Amino acid sequence: MSPARLRPRLRLLLLLLLLLAPAAWGCGPGRVVGSRRRPPRKLVPLAYKQFSPNVPEKTLGASGRYEGKIARSSERFKELTPNYNPDIIFKDEENTGADRLMTQRCKDRLNSLAISVMNQWPGVKLRVTEGWDEDGHHSEESLHYEGRAVDITTSDRDRNKYGLLARLAVEAGFDWVYYESKAHVHCSVKSEHSAAAKTGGCFPAGARVRLENGAQVALSALRPGDRVLAMGEDGNPTFSDVLIFLDREPATQRAFHVIETLDPPRRLTLTPAHLLFTADNHTEPATGFRATFASQVQPGQYVLVAGVPGLQPARVAAVSTRTAPGAYAPLTTHGTLVVEDVVASCFATVAEQRLAQLAFWPLRLYHSLSWGSRTPGEGVHWYPQLLYRLGRLLLDEDSFHPLGMAGMGS
Repeated sequence: MSPARLRPRLRLLLLLLLLLAPAAWGCGPGRVVGSRRRPPRKLVPLAYKQFSPNVPEKTLGASGRYEGKIARSSERFKELTPNYNPDIIFKDEENTGADRLMTQRCKDRLNSLAISVMNQWPGVKLRVTEGWDEDGHHSEESLHYEGRAVDITTSDRDRNKYGLLARLAVEAGFDWVYYESKAHVHCSVKSEHSAAAKTGGCFPAGARVRLENGAQVALSALRPGDRVLAMGEDGNPTFSDVLIFLDREPATQRAFHVIETLDPPRRLTLTPAHLLFTADNHTEPATGFRATFASQVQPGQYVLVAGVPGLQPARVAAVSTRTAPGAYAPLTTHGTLVVEDVVASCFATVAEQRLAQLAFWPLRLYHSLSWGSRTPGEGVHWYPQLLYRLGRLLLDEDSFHPLGMAGMGS
């Protein structure tokens, strides 16, 4: 986007942020990271035939429209991934392994639910009676045909537990949950292509950053107030204060992109819509590297890595994908940080580093003045979610990552 096109948007966004700033001093909508923890709320079981949210399954407010049956011979079959979680029992009455096949989003939610079930009822496991269907056993346009739906029970088949099981599925993040039958609960998720499918997450729990004292620590051990290696506006290395976590989800499993370089060797793992800095040749100065979505990085491009001295370009040798535990998105004063010795942005979703840094100004100011809590909470912070909605009103569609919100700061 040219500076001429960006300038009026910056002015408009700045005006909105000035109006929005008072909200940063108090409580925002939803779960606020850093706020005082409330006592655990009592889980209310779903009633028989109740569904959540209270809209039809194949609407935007739930799991979204049907996109077509997936067959083993179709190109889309590669969208399905097997689930071999030992904490889940798969009925697999067809003896084909079909019930284990599902989309990554469905797998992530199911694995989270399995943990909740074991915590709620020690000795009891989650049981899947139906997963991906390739035999036409369900109604027309069933999401089972896309690997986006599962029917579940508990391993002890105690029907008195199914109402609470349905509630646990809602809490685990399924996009639509239906206490459909006395014999099972039906759960489904959005398509991987849905604009709202990818939410939260930036780097996995084990990704390491470098502290000012020289120590390397995992993001799971990082705390607000720590100073980490980052990149300043002049393209030089600097140490920057960690203000808050825009996303912090220790228990989740996420799909990540892996960017590998050879000279020097580095390996950075981050979510597809997260930003890092790339150039097409190694002679580009650090300030000339552009913010690029991780999913758009190609072998042969260059990324910035921590070297001796300063920052240096490194050629991307390979790009791959993997799943890993945890989702952490720290926000620093400079809006950048060095993770696994690779320079990355603190932001995602919108491919404009300067705009994102400006948009987070009220939040940075609030926390840099030490008015915010230093205790990291869990979940996606309300502020990036609010900015995402504002951005949809102000920016062109092509300014956003194709997957939509991966957390504007996550």
